[in-house]
Amino acid sequence: MRPDWEIAVIGAGLGGLVAAALLERRGYRVRVYEQAPAFERLGAGINLSPNTMKVLRAAGVEEQLLQIGLRPEYWISRKFDTGETMFRYDMRDACEAAFGACYMVIHRGDFHEILTGNVAPGTIEFGRRLIGLEQRGAGVSLEFEDGGRAEADIVIGADGIDSMVREALLGPELPVYSGYVGHRCIIPAEKLGDLAPADVSKWWSDDAHRDTHMVVYYLDRNHDEIYFVTGVPEPEWDYGFSHVDADYDELRAAFADFHPEIHTLIDISSGATKWPLFDREPLPVWSDGRLVLIGDACHPMKPHMGQGAAMAIEDAAILVRSLEHCGEDHAAAFALYEESRKGRCEAVQQGSRDNRWLRNPMDPGWVFSYDAMTVPLGG
Repeated sequence: MRPDWEIAVIGAGLGGLVAAALLERRGYRVRVYEQAPAFERLGAGINLSPNTMKVLRAAGVEEQLLQIGLRPEYWISRKFDTGETMFRYDMRDACEAAFGACYMVIHRGDFHEILTGNVAPGTIEFGRRLIGLEQRGAGVSLEFEDGGRAEADIVIGADGIDSMVREALLGPELPVYSGYVGHRCIIPAEKLGDLAPADVSKWWSDDAHRDTHMVVYYLDRNHDEIYFVTGVPEPEWDYGFSHVDADYDELRAAFADFHPEIHTLIDISSGATKWPLFDREPLPVWSDGRLVLIGDACHPMKPHMGQGAAMAIEDAAILVRSLEHCGEDHAAAFALYEESRKGRCEAVQQGSRDNRWLRNPMDPGWVFSYDAMTVPLGG
């Protein structure tokens, strides 16, 4: 990759910002185009597993994250009605010793803010919604909704499940609604009273409840806020990609057979939202010419392994390494990147669909031990 190339990243999400940071740290010229008018602190949590943290260390943000996020002591899987422990996994000492980095839970907005501040001033252009692109020999022409245009030598599509870059590669195709929704809510810890949830727990139902579940975890090292996110079957979704306010009667009905601790969490919460869960089958190609996809733009997945952001961040690292490895041959770099990533992403995508991750005793090493900064490139 030539140092004078202009690299355009479409989307200032997690994967796009990590890609931009890794490129800038190597001296490359990057511009990130984001359709949102400004940074927004979304009300959600996120899991950062050791495979993710190793890339974030290389991107220069690990220490900042450690000042805010929580390194949970244990992951606890619990039976939905009795609260019986099904699996307890040491997420702190043993995990860090085995995999070379910590496991962290954090407010997604805090994480996003750190990544936004980690790129050079002026790198991100907000209010730039991509509406067209055209490959022209030695470059790509970009057209934005505000009437602006830009040129780039390489375009990285990090623009999510409804990716405009993916559409340019493969044509329009809507993602598939999974038949499940997720409710999200953040609760001030002061409202917990005598309730003492574990740092991270997942409550698993049985076949009769059609995989209904709830994940509960704190969002910061001071335990000031706690978060729950659900998975609940819902046959139809008529609101596009948008979320809606949760119906609390509906939410309580979905968890009526669950343990009283879950009832209490719902009762003390307010302002929960309901989000559709979408999916896609693996794409036939991840790149074409000077365009390449990362993250949800090419392999969206259900959130049930907590690895969606991780795969985007790993993608960013492997793509940057592939571009450096192949010099000016961007086609070879894109092929090497896809060869390096496709099998792993498809395995995690399938595991996320299956929703059995850490339910019962298992070794998470095949996910957590991966280091995108050092793993050999190629299949």
